[in-house]
Amino acid sequence: PTLELLEARLAALEQAEAAVSFATGMAAVTALFQDRLQAGDHLVLSEVCYAGVAEYAHHALPRAGISVTTVDTSDPQQVAAAMRPETRLVHIETPANPILKLTDIAAIADVAHVYGAELSVDSTIATPIGTKPIALGADYVVHSLTKYLCGHGDALGGVVIGKADRLAGLRKDGLIHLGAALSPFSAYLILRGMETLRIRMARHEANARLVEDFLAQHPKVRKTLWPGSVRHPQHELARAQMRNFSGLLSFSVKGGSLDMARQLADRLKVFSYAVSLGKTRSLLFYIPTDDILRASFRLEGVAADAYRDWAGEGVFRVSVGLEEPDDLIGDLAMALG
Repeated sequence: PTLELLEARLAALEQAEAAVSFATGMAAVTALFQDRLQAGDHLVLSEVCYAGVAEYAHHALPRAGISVTTVDTSDPQQVAAAMRPETRLVHIETPANPILKLTDIAAIADVAHVYGAELSVDSTIATPIGTKPIALGADYVVHSLTKYLCGHGDALGGVVIGKADRLAGLRKDGLIHLGAALSPFSAYLILRGMETLRIRMARHEANARLVEDFLAQHPKVRKTLWPGSVRHPQHELARAQMRNFSGLLSFSVKGGSLDMARQLADRLKVFSYAVSLGKTRSLLFYIPTDDILRASFRLEGVAADAYRDWAGEGVFRVSVGLEEPDDLIGDLAMALG
């Protein structure tokens, strides 16, 4: 009953018919891919997305006879050019981790449906408070419940949300056959977190706005990336598509990124130098461009150059928490030097 309640509330938040919960966000994505794709099918994937999803698509899906094309999904024309008769699914993440690049959900839904494919949207960073992908034409919404929906960093979980008839097979294979079931206690913790989701997201956004503004004016900072800022190159799309801009931002520095990463790890006191996002406590972590391009995204040539234009040598991904903003800004000022 606890899982049923969680799934009902998640479906209601996304204005959808049904939801299927999983043990992790990756379990949700892989179960969706395995359910909707089979040997001979084709997946169009956002070239920048959660690293685990990119790696799974590059390593595991081809072994199952499924071909994958990665494209810049912020450009609908590139998505249309990548479509084939055997394309069954387009998967996007918006905002995309870690550079917060956006995709126009309605535009990509139109492209996918014209070619007879479905669209799935990883909306973990946006949350249901920020974006409603189903209302914009998506067939599926995926969340890592571990992040903002739980909000406290004490439970793992994932979910796929969509039409009830399309999720029936997903529940049977993903949960019964593959065993990726969410524990009832984790479901309880996520339900508890969801009770304060709207309040927390308002504070996350407000704090992120102040932190981004401070970083954008710091002499050592090269670029900031946060959809809620007028400095973000897709801010107008963010305003059209998002009602809350979330608390995740990234920034790059003017040279010496690895040295700065070591410096921040040593000096930060309020921020935790750690991975993950969406917790009440603020987190910061450095993601080197060379490493993620080689190991996860496998981008080369023009696509790699485009990523570097956004990320520089690497981005510092900042999950802005619920602390006093003056404490967060003071901590960053001290650590950046």
